[in-house]
Amino acid sequence: MMTMRARKKRLSVYLEPDLWKGLRTQAARRSMSDSLLAEAAIAAWLDPDAAGGDPRASLEGAMQRLERRQARIERDLSISVETLALFIRIWFTSMPGLPDSVAAAARAQGAERYDRFVEMLGRRLASDRRFRTDLKTDDLPDTEPKSSQ
Repeated sequence: MMTMRARKKRLSVYLEPDLWKGLRTQAARRSMSDSLLAEAAIAAWLDPDAAGGDPRASLEGAMQRLERRQARIERDLSISVETLALFIRIWFTSMPGLPDSVAAAARAQGAERYDRFVEMLGRRLASDRRFRTDLKTDDLPDTEPKSSQ
């Protein structure tokens, strides 16, 4: 007598467009259906040992990705600090000294400008807008410009 296999249950899932594209690409690379790949991924997520995956390898891969991301952040921060330090050094060496007669007025104006700078910086940090975001939109002519805040 022929044994009957239990019928699979149907699941409808909504995916973000990028995730959907990645699923389709991986399924095509592996010559398998989207459904079969999704089933294998869910099985590996729920029970890595039973799916033939090594949970330590999965954890190591995640750790390596985090380490690479951290290294990029450290590199970017180092570049930013060096850029600022170089700018300040060049600015100080290129600015002439002031005579005593205008030094007090220049200090007062400098303090006023500094207060405005700190206020502007505070507003900018409190918002979602960042200089890097401004650069990205300037570099990409195909994208629509962001609405001004």
